[in-house]
Amino acid sequence: MPAEPPEIQFKSHEWFVEHACPKMDDCNVLAWYNDEGIVYIDESLDIDSGYTTSVLVHEFVHVMQDPDMEPCAREREAYAVQNQYIIENLATVYRATPKCSSGVSY
Repeated sequence: MPAEPPEIQFKSHEWFVEHACPKMDDCNVLAWYNDEGIVYIDESLDIDSGYTTSVLVHEFVHVMQDPDMEPCAREREAYAVQNQYIIENLATVYRATPKCSSGVSY
């Protein structure tokens, strides 16, 4: 784990196409940690949204990971933590409460 927190930089999506996925036809990358102390975030993301916070959580997992860890294992772990963050902080559970005139209370 690094001694210092990562720097966060906002970049255009075109920057991600060029730097994060230059060999892909379709670049869906919205954030990227470069293993050198910088987390890049697509400037199109709303920094105040819960989803963007979950993306930052994902990238911060990468900050704390061993850079020699197998790439797919790194992604699995980062997505697992991001999904847990979403479940615990963003998912709203709706409970259906029937309304009836039978006098029965629920």
